[in-house]
Amino acid sequence: MIILKDEWKEFLYDEMHKGYFIHLIQKISFEYQSKTVFPEYKNIFRAFNLVKPSEVKVIIIGQDPYHGINQANGLAFSVCDTCKIPPSLRNIYTELVDDVGCKYPKNGNLTQWAKEGVFLINAVLTVEEGHVNSHKDFGWQRFTDTIVEMLSDKEENLVFILWGAQSQKKETLINTQKHLVIKSAHPSPLSAYRGFFGSRPFSKANEYLIEWDKTPIKWCLNAEQTLL
Repeated sequence: MIILKDEWKEFLYDEMHKGYFIHLIQKISFEYQSKTVFPEYKNIFRAFNLVKPSEVKVIIIGQDPYHGINQANGLAFSVCDTCKIPPSLRNIYTELVDDVGCKYPKNGNLTQWAKEGVFLINAVLTVEEGHVNSHKDFGWQRFTDTIVEMLSDKEENLVFILWGAQSQKKETLINTQKHLVIKSAHPSPLSAYRGFFGSRPFSKANEYLIEWDKTPIKWCLNAEQTLL
């Protein structure tokens, strides 16, 4: 059973009734019954259910969920409150502190960002335990491509933050005449020093939102306020 709230159900009604998506959900259901798959089934669409399509301001696109026990919580780059902060997220936090002046967050849970209007979506929404990108050929890419394209078409003045080559493949789906695209290297330790650090995605996003009379994102987590 798909756990998706009403506004997204309406927004994605046509897509969810296409043959490929029906087959995808059937395949995913079987995977959950026969293997260990993340995130928990109830959290597959958590990124959607925390922010309505009409409330989205910023889209951050990851690759696929964390594949370790109890890490993935349905939001790209985010982990549970008590989980060790993963390396890429540590680098995101380092840039957050340098860019916006926040205090370093206490945990890796990004739920607060989602409630601010940040759509934290992975290109692939599920993964088998211990196998990175194991569900990349299941059909999720087609689904998330459609979401990006629909948000671009139907909404105005959104910010798309694309970190790394995989997420940047979705740039062709975005109308760059009416939305801002912020691109840089991926925050992974393998690439963060090649253009992620110093890219200032958080302040750039807010500058754009303010320019278009939208409320900026409160990026600081743990109820910390910006120092700038």
